[in-house]
Amino acid sequence: MTATIDRAISKERLPSASARLSLTPTGSAPGLLDGAWWPRSRDLLREIPALTDVLDARWGRITRVTVNPAHWPVIPRKVPVTGHTVHVGWFADEQDPNKLLLLSYTVGRWDLLVIPPETEPAAAARLMAAAAVPGSLRTASDLMAGEAMSHDATEARSREEEWETDGGAASAAGTAIGFLSSARRG
Repeated sequence: MTATIDRAISKERLPSASARLSLTPTGSAPGLLDGAWWPRSRDLLREIPALTDVLDARWGRITRVTVNPAHWPVIPRKVPVTGHTVHVGWFADEQDPNKLLLLSYTVGRWDLLVIPPETEPAAAARLMAAAAVPGSLRTASDLMAGEAMSHDATEARSREEEWETDGGAASAAGTAIGFLSSARRG
């Protein structure tokens, strides 16, 4: 996916709903992630204000955000948020494509798993819980890959159960026995 870097700053703050976040408890053992964010779209200009509205109060003023452009079609250079402007940067090779870095001059850095907006609610809930485990050493991409494998295994079990419910192995075995019986007679 190609990212467009938008150098213009909009003076108008776009309306947004509150951020969907899951954060590690304050004071818990540090891990590779500090939680997860499930944006409603891939529009950073619209999503960052909702995120900073929640995090500025908890972590201090967020001044910079970095993303990997793999999942963001447009990356604005600056985003107006409540009371200040957040600078947005990107790293293609250096940053996990499933992670967002947040920086605050007063407090430090936080790393959040970014759950794709189109993710089903049950999968998003599992990912949000896994990313907020204190002291976890799982990376953002590791969590996403684990969820994808879990989803594939669940789909395979569902197809197998459906096959069994529709007659599946018993029907196939009956057909094979009938075929063998008629072959012996012939």
